Amino acid sequence: MARKTPSEKLIRDLQTVVEDAEALLQATAAQTGERVDGIRARAQASLKQAKTRLLEAEDEALEQVRAAAATADEYVHENPWQAVGVAAGAGLLLGLLLSRR
Repeated sequence: MARKTPSEKLIRDLQTVVEDAEALLQATAAQTGERVDGIRARAQASLKQAKTRLLEAEDEALEQVRAAAATADEYVHENPWQAVGVAAGAGLLLGLLLSRR
C-alpha cells in the first residue's frame, strides 16, 4: 500500500470534514430558530470556503504530479538507455521478490 503524502492526507481529511458538515446541515434542516439559522448560515459559508480550498489543494497536487511526470518524461528522452537499465533492474528485482513467494 502506498504511503500518503501530507498533502494527500490533508485533502482526504478535508473531504471527510466537508462530507460530515454536509450531512450535519441536512440532518438539522428541520431545526428552526434565529440562533440555529445563524449557525447554519455560518456553517454553510465555512463549508463553501472549505470546498473551494479543497479544490485548490487538489488542483495544486495535480499540477505537482504533472510536473513530476514531465520531468520524468524529459529525463527518459534525454537518457533512454539509463531509463531502460533502471526499468530492467526494477523488473528483475520485482521478479526475484515475487518468485520467492
